[in-house]
Amino acid sequence: MITTAFDGLCMAIADSVPGVSGGTIAFILGFYDRFIDALHGLFGREAGERRRAGTYLMKLGAGWCVGMGACVLLLSGMFVRNIYFMSSVFLGLTAASIPFVAAAEQASLRGKWRNLPFAVLGAALVTALSLLRSGSGALGSLNFLQLQPLHFVYLFLSGMVAIAAMVLPGISGSTVLLIAGVYLPAIQALKLFMGFHFAVLPGLMALGFGVIAGVAASIHAIRSALKRRRSEMVYLILGLMLGSLYAIAMGPTTLSRPVPALSASTFDLPGFVIGAAVLFGLELLRKKVARKEGGKIE
Repeated sequence: MITTAFDGLCMAIADSVPGVSGGTIAFILGFYDRFIDALHGLFGREAGERRRAGTYLMKLGAGWCVGMGACVLLLSGMFVRNIYFMSSVFLGLTAASIPFVAAAEQASLRGKWRNLPFAVLGAALVTALSLLRSGSGALGSLNFLQLQPLHFVYLFLSGMVAIAAMVLPGISGSTVLLIAGVYLPAIQALKLFMGFHFAVLPGLMALGFGVIAGVAASIHAIRSALKRRRSEMVYLILGLMLGSLYAIAMGPTTLSRPVPALSASTFDLPGFVIGAAVLFGLELLRKKVARKEGGKIE
């Protein structure tokens, strides 16, 4: 129970910030396949399979909710006040996760250089989305307190795409929301909701329904692709992660009051180091918790 809840806590920390996805953390910590199988089982036909999947996901979700709530309270103000520091932290998290994923999937990568174009494709997709978003500032000022009908459709679609990214190791759902101009408004809306300001609830529900629809639509395809085309998928994942570095650097341009993208002059080295250290710290803490429970680290 404690280990599973801790896994959810780690995923929430990753999911709450642009850069590393919760799927990447699950990949690094060794429970990704079980997580995917549980999501798939939740929509299965057998009652026993659904019950086992639901029990596991409830334990995971308990830790995730605690972690997400804490991160929302912490990040809602820090992101705007310290945008370049936070962007550097996110870069550190993402850059440090790439060798972890590569090391975990050596068998899928070694001798499979013919699949390298999938990495190029992944990096190109994220970069193209970032460039497309930077050329369109109209949606950058989403306000969950003043939403128009079209905004609800946009939030629903953003939630669908973000959860697919969040489940897949590589680009994080928060990075997708950052590119779409939804990340910071959603973080601020969640903080208001936690303070019992229910006027933001319709927008959060639109985003949430998109997340549910995205899980139902994408989980089977992702699970099948990882089982049948694992090498190609791992290369694609690494490419998505590399492309995320550019998306994170462009993050400051998606604020409601855009500022210049992260550059060499605004890059914060201590922030980068902290981001990398967080990832290493999560791995060490995870092993310590598992040892106490007598669990087996994969």
